[in-house]
Amino acid sequence: MPAPLLLSRQFAPLFWCQFFAAFNDNFLKTALVFVILFQSSIGNSEALITFASAVFIAPYFFLSALGGELADRYDKARVAQRLKFVEIFVAALAAWGYVRNSLPLLFAALFSFGVLAALFGPIKYGILPDHLRREQLPSANALVEGATFVAILLGTIAGGIAARHGGDARLFAALIMAFAIACWISALLIPATGEGAPQLNVSINIATSTLAMVRHLRADSRLWWGAMVISWFWLVGIVVLSLLPPLIKTLGGNEETVTAYLAVFTIAVGAGSGLAAAIARGRIVLRTTLVGAVLLGVFALDVGIATLGVVPATSSQGPIAVIASAPGARVAAAFCGLAIAGGLFIVPAFAAVQVWSGADHRARTIAAVNILNAAFMTGGTIVVAVMQKFGATVPALFLLIGVTTLCVALAIWRTMPKTD
Repeated sequence: MPAPLLLSRQFAPLFWCQFFAAFNDNFLKTALVFVILFQSSIGNSEALITFASAVFIAPYFFLSALGGELADRYDKARVAQRLKFVEIFVAALAAWGYVRNSLPLLFAALFSFGVLAALFGPIKYGILPDHLRREQLPSANALVEGATFVAILLGTIAGGIAARHGGDARLFAALIMAFAIACWISALLIPATGEGAPQLNVSINIATSTLAMVRHLRADSRLWWGAMVISWFWLVGIVVLSLLPPLIKTLGGNEETVTAYLAVFTIAVGAGSGLAAAIARGRIVLRTTLVGAVLLGVFALDVGIATLGVVPATSSQGPIAVIASAPGARVAAAFCGLAIAGGLFIVPAFAAVQVWSGADHRARTIAAVNILNAAFMTGGTIVVAVMQKFGATVPALFLLIGVTTLCVALAIWRTMPKTD
C-alpha cells in the first residue's frame, strides 16, 4: 500500500532524495528553456531547446555502465550519499551561471546534473528490490514515477517564475541550493544495502563496460524486451516535453500557459502510474503496457491533428484564455490522455525488469537499461532538432510520434513475454 511505503524507513529517504534531485534537474532545465524561448534573441530557439534535452541525457549513454558497476560493487546508499554531496557544488555552478545570465555556464551545469543523474540512475531503481518485497515493487515504482513527474511540475513552475520578466536570480539561487542540500540530507538517511558484488572489478574503460552491459542485457530476451519498451517511453517523453513549450507558444500561450499545460501533463502521468499500480495489485501485468502504448499513439496523433494548420498567434495570453479556445482545450485533453497512457505504459515494464534481474547484477541491468534509454533519447532529440532545423513543424512531429508509437504497440503485442 502507498501510505506505508511513504512512511517506511526502507523507502521514504530514497523517495525524497530522487524527488529533490528531479526537482533541481527540471528547475534548471525549465529556467534555461524559458530564457531561450522568451527572453533571448537567439535564432533557432526550438532546436536549441531540443538540444538542451540532449545535453542532459547524453551522459546516461557514457556513464550509466560506470554507475551500475559502482552500485553493484559498493553499498548503494553510500554511493548515493557521495553523489548527492557533489551535486551541491553543481547547484552552485548553476546559480552562478544564472546570476551571470550565462548560457554556457547554465548548459555546463545542466550537463553536470546529467552526469550525476546518470551515475545515480542504477541506484534509484536498483535499490528498490534490496529493501522491498516483490509485491511492493509495482506500488514503489508508481510512487517513484509519479513523484518524478510531480517534481518536474514543481521544478517547471519554479523555473518559470524564476525566468519570468528577466529572471529573479536570488530566487533561483536560493531554491536550487536548498533542494540540493535537502537531496543530500535525504541520501544520508537511506539504509545501507551491503555490497551486491564485492568481487567485482570496476572498469575504468567506459566503452568496454558499456558494451559488456548491453551484451548481458541482450543475452536475456525478457530483459531486452523490457529495456526496449522502457526506452521507447523515455524517447517519447523527452520529445513531447521538448515540443510542448513551442506548441503552446504557437497557440498564443505565455510562460504561465506553458506551465499550466505541463501541470496537466505531469498530474496525469502520476494518475496513470497510480492506475497501473492499482491494476497490478502486486503482480506484473504487462497487458497494461500494451494498452498504454496504443493510447500513447492515439493521443499523440490527436495533438498533431488538433494543431495542424493552426496559424501562430501574434500575442501572448494566459492559461484561461488559451484553454478556453477550441484548439487549446483539445490539446489539453489530448495531453492529459497521453500522460495517463504513459503512466500505464512504464510502471509494469520497469517492475518486470526489476523482478527479472538477478540480485548480484541488478544495478548493472538497470544501468544497461539506462544506456539504451539514453541512446534512444539522445538520438531522438537530435533527430527532432535536425528535422526542426529543416522546417518540420511541431504538429507534424506529433503525428510522426503517434504513427511510430502505434507501430511499437503492434511489436509489443507480438513479442510480449509471459510473466510468472
